[in-house]
Amino acid sequence: MRCKEIRPVIRTANLRETVDFYVNSLGFTCGGYSEEWGWASFHRDDIEIMAAVPNAHMPFEKPLFTGSIYITVDDADAFWEEFRDKARVFYPIEDFDFGMREFALLDNNGYLLQFGHPIA
Repeated sequence: MRCKEIRPVIRTANLRETVDFYVNSLGFTCGGYSEEWGWASFHRDDIEIMAAVPNAHMPFEKPLFTGSIYITVDDADAFWEEFRDKARVFYPIEDFDFGMREFALLDNNGYLLQFGHPIA
């Protein structure tokens, strides 16, 4: 028995704006979109993130996720150069004592996205 993958689903009040952010700012490809279902998926390389409009059973004023989505990349510096002027920077690229070189951005909803690679 083993876990195979994780595909986070983020909640958003504006599905189209969220898809546009991930596609136009972060270079993801929209793999599925349905206004009727209030759902979309986008991917880049082996990463997939889904977005959904909250349903009637879910109270929603704004995103309340207190964690982050951590994406391990092969070259954090290259991603930093690609993204740093396209999103709100939470913290710039730096080396951390725990062995990662990383940076963090906020998406259009305020979700924290961290990108990093291990330091040799």
